[in-house]
Amino acid sequence: MSKHILMVVTTADKMKENHPTGLWLSEFGEAYVEFEKAGFTITVASPVGGKAPVDARSLEGETSQEILNTAKHLENTLKLDTITDSAKFDAVFLPGGHGTMFDLPDNQTLHALIRELYEGDKVVAAVCHGPAGLVGVTLSDEKPLVEGKDVAAFTDDEERETTLDRFMPFLLETRLRELGANVVTAPNWTDNVQADGNLITGQNPQSTISVAKAVVQHLLK
Repeated sequence: MSKHILMVVTTADKMKENHPTGLWLSEFGEAYVEFEKAGFTITVASPVGGKAPVDARSLEGETSQEILNTAKHLENTLKLDTITDSAKFDAVFLPGGHGTMFDLPDNQTLHALIRELYEGDKVVAAVCHGPAGLVGVTLSDEKPLVEGKDVAAFTDDEERETTLDRFMPFLLETRLRELGANVVTAPNWTDNVQADGNLITGQNPQSTISVAKAVVQHLLK
């Protein structure tokens, strides 16, 4: 039976001071391609549904046509609160982009869904700023999901290097540490994936394919 992946993307298109943002396309597209190659069924959802904004900066430089083609799956995303049966999913994957810092940390619908999947021994995965969607998740014992877990996420150093830290509501690495996570960091812009049970996280765009492959491997073992 085909595994079913829920990909949850941001629909926030502005940071503080109306600075434009959105989804980082490669983090969605590279993962989508890996899941598709594995024969998985993929559902794409977002907080408000409809078209998900793509950060224009993620289109700078060389982007393969294969990745550009995945943008068609962002044209009409499902609204998160229309998903009533979490049991049909084998994993949830949160790609990044600075937009995630604004609409995922406080999204209680997302948090409840992640809790149900995680406690159902399903895979919870996120890359770069995607772990912003984990910071508000508490488990049934009222402890943060990330407490005591090895995780990777966009680091404070990387955020400062982008010079966008001043537009952020908080620094992701710092927030995760405050919640009790063991944030494992690698040098800026290098591939870093952490798998702690069924929680799989990656540090930056360079980590996306490795995170996606780790999800595939976990689901097919």
